[in-house]
Amino acid sequence: MERRQTRQRQLILNAVHTLKHPTADEVYAAVADAQPPVGRATVYRNLNLLAEQGEIRRIETGEADRYDGRTQPHYHLYCRCCGRVFDAHMPVIEGLERALTETDGFAVEGHTIEFIGLCPDCKNKNGGC
Repeated sequence: MERRQTRQRQLILNAVHTLKHPTADEVYAAVADAQPPVGRATVYRNLNLLAEQGEIRRIETGEADRYDGRTQPHYHLYCRCCGRVFDAHMPVIEGLERALTETDGFAVEGHTIEFIGLCPDCKNKNGGC
């Protein structure tokens, strides 16, 4: 089902692209002062809709979900200390899905890889986290 692109939805989409891997609360903070105001429920509903439509990606971190405006295949780095998510600057592993289909018979439709560790800021803090 196609939905019309509302001004509020466009503000939310712009915030996801501008903020780089924001949480829903960070998106809400970015768009709350718009005219007319955008409510928290509207932000959550539109983030879910945009993710379902493939316009953004939802990144499940085990804490608050984060959202990514970059929808082409790529991997992420997750800082276990501050909770931020970063794009990994490496190529996507070609043929991974096909190899799993051939070896395991599983009809792989896609994959995500998330690397977990400490970001440079947290790594350089005295004592880490």
